[in-house]
Amino acid sequence: MYAAVILLVFMCLTATTHADHHHHPCHSPNMTGFMTVMNLKGEVRAIGAFTYDSTAKKLRFRSNDSTPINTSLHLDLLVFFEEGILYEIDSKNQSCEKKKLQCNLHPLDIPDDATFMSTMTFGNPSVEGEGIKLNLWTGSMADTKGKYTMSATMGCLPLSALYYTGSTTFFVSHVDIESEIKDPELLLVPSFCQGLPVEVTPEGTVNSFLSEFM
Repeated sequence: MYAAVILLVFMCLTATTHADHHHHPCHSPNMTGFMTVMNLKGEVRAIGAFTYDSTAKKLRFRSNDSTPINTSLHLDLLVFFEEGILYEIDSKNQSCEKKKLQCNLHPLDIPDDATFMSTMTFGNPSVEGEGIKLNLWTGSMADTKGKYTMSATMGCLPLSALYYTGSTTFFVSHVDIESEIKDPELLLVPSFCQGLPVEVTPEGTVNSFLSEFM
């Protein structure tokens, strides 16, 4: 139900706002925080901590298996967007899969070709501390012929993203965001993953950070 409400909100915003060509996509700072991915059935696909290097374009996401909420995915992902490489890491068994990225879209940075929708205030803007101003952006997912809508603070901290394709729709939210990298070693390739060849991608498969949650 929660995800359905979120979808309805974004659909309403899309219907009542228009693009402003004076706005250009901003880019996120370095960040750490927590990410939740939920589908329209209300199922929490994954909850975990992320570390994002906005300069080197590197992202680590690790599921939090100790959360009391049941999740359907248990992931440890290391993504090098500049190099076009994604690692699926299994620290328990000291193993990895190394894949070639076919899509760089992810929920922690607004794409350069995103279209500005509107600036909205969530909460009560007339009471100090009770409102937050957000910019909304939208665009197309070329690999899946889908669409996305993203929200970010005026300082370009991404708070949420909605991705909808012909086969699936899911909502990504971020909380407890801090503009720093607390543990740089999380963005290094583990020793047991080094030297691996890139796996052959089956025809028709699109490897991306987002596809790991679909």
